[in-house]
Amino acid sequence: MVSTGKDVKEVLFGANGVASKGKAPKIVVDSTSISIEESAEIREKLGRLGVKLLAAPVSGNAKVIKAGKLTVVTSGPRDAFDAVAPYLQAIGQGVSYVGEGELSRIAKICHNVMLGVVIQNLCEITVLAERAGMKRHAFLDFLNKSVMGSMFTRYKTPALVNLDFHVTFTPELLRKDIDLGLSAGRQFGVPMPVTSIARDIVQTLIGNGYTDRDFSTLLLLQAKASGIELKPENVKVSDGLES
Repeated sequence: MVSTGKDVKEVLFGANGVASKGKAPKIVVDSTSISIEESAEIREKLGRLGVKLLAAPVSGNAKVIKAGKLTVVTSGPRDAFDAVAPYLQAIGQGVSYVGEGELSRIAKICHNVMLGVVIQNLCEITVLAERAGMKRHAFLDFLNKSVMGSMFTRYKTPALVNLDFHVTFTPELLRKDIDLGLSAGRQFGVPMPVTSIARDIVQTLIGNGYTDRDFSTLLLLQAKASGIELKPENVKVSDGLES
């Protein structure tokens, strides 16, 4: 798992790549979020070497992994999946096989598009609640207990309450994945107006210099647009991942 398709190619086919010394493995499992086109290109090149590619992007940051709640979505040859599944199951709580080829790349792209849209909406409603007079921790406590609460809203709650924006996922990586989603939308003829707006907001976040902090700094951008300055509430809140 690396950052980009270029990095995947370097790891596999670069001067010191695992498939560059004449002793390529039988199966390669790649968990990077990359485009369908890059994945297909890599699959074809590995295939010429007799190597099967299992595309296996994941859902979950370092804290999710530590809590044992990582999930994996996979696509590629079924026999490769059957061989690898026990190892994937050992690193998380769920493994889904969605079919042949690059389908898991689409699944992960869709997942991360939703990530961008949901975090922006979560920031909007949290700022709205505060502007109306609520404490952020009180509002998010209600939301997390409601039918709209999720693992994501819970583990982002400490960041939104106490303004702890240590990096779990950068705005630039989020922009990359939203761009992959919009590209797929064009390819398959699916309009994505909400995603397009979220992409513009993430770009604005980057343009305002929030490149070295977590993408949840969208909260600060939303607060600024709403004419308020947020302060840490210094309240101990659960991230939903603690055992």
